[in-house]
Amino acid sequence: MRKTYAIGESLLDIIFRDGQPQTAKAGGSMLNSVVSLGRLKLPVSFISEYGYDDVGNLIDKFLKKNGVDTSFVHRYHDGNTALALAFLDKKNDAHYSFYKNYPSKRLDIIFPDLKNEDIVLCGSFYALSPGIRDKFKSFIRAAKENDAIVLYDPNFRKSHINEVENLKPLIIENIKMATIVRGSDEDFRNIFNVNNYEEAWNAIKKYNKCMIYTYNSDGVYVRTSSYSGKFPVRKIKPVSTIGAGDSFNAGIIASFYRENVFRDNIEEMGEGEWRKIIGTAVEFASHVCMSYDNYIDLAFASKYLSASRDHM
Repeated sequence: MRKTYAIGESLLDIIFRDGQPQTAKAGGSMLNSVVSLGRLKLPVSFISEYGYDDVGNLIDKFLKKNGVDTSFVHRYHDGNTALALAFLDKKNDAHYSFYKNYPSKRLDIIFPDLKNEDIVLCGSFYALSPGIRDKFKSFIRAAKENDAIVLYDPNFRKSHINEVENLKPLIIENIKMATIVRGSDEDFRNIFNVNNYEEAWNAIKKYNKCMIYTYNSDGVYVRTSSYSGKFPVRKIKPVSTIGAGDSFNAGIIASFYRENVFRDNIEEMGEGEWRKIIGTAVEFASHVCMSYDNYIDLAFASKYLSASRDHM
């Protein structure tokens, strides 16, 4: 069976509302996605790093419990597992403070061999980090050369806006290696100073042939070299939006399995195919917004698996 590999940061999310801690969860954008995929019993491996400390042990146990392969995780003694403090505002959107103490030697692992049916998920600031950049780039380049699907989510936060001119060449390099770029209106605005999906596509199409642009309650826009479409989102009152984008990405990948989408199919897909994929992604994201969890719950996963069996 085709495999999914996600490369990204592992940390413990401590979530605050009105100045008080509400809960603590294993987090990190790619980690959130792989947990959802693991709960769907899909073959997913996580490429990451965390310490041999109490927080690292908690994360490791949680990943394995949820069906995520951790054989490509670098565990270290000379450092601490990262922490993220997430402060929810009145709209239940979060801003963050990060606490990191990585070892001098990063991602000290043997990377997996990739096949053309595989899927790679990557993104966030981790994909730009100097400590792992060369290894990250080699892995993503290998994915492209082997015709794997590379889904890149820049997830570029305002906290890095003062570094955007220095980081933009790295982001563009990632975009060029990706099969699909999936970002929010805020991501594209922060990186390219654009205000709508048409301006975002004009910035992206020089480097990549497929863009998925999420625009909060306004909907989801898809642009490829041969297709342009817009899809609705559900009207909800979220509890937390922390895992929304990550769950959206998991929904895209889950659909690729269910609909047998491979790299060569993507540029040819039309309204019907994209409606199924984006509809699933929206369903995943909407579900996760209704709790403090950053990933789909087991009941939702069971329902999706049952529906997928009926679909087959």
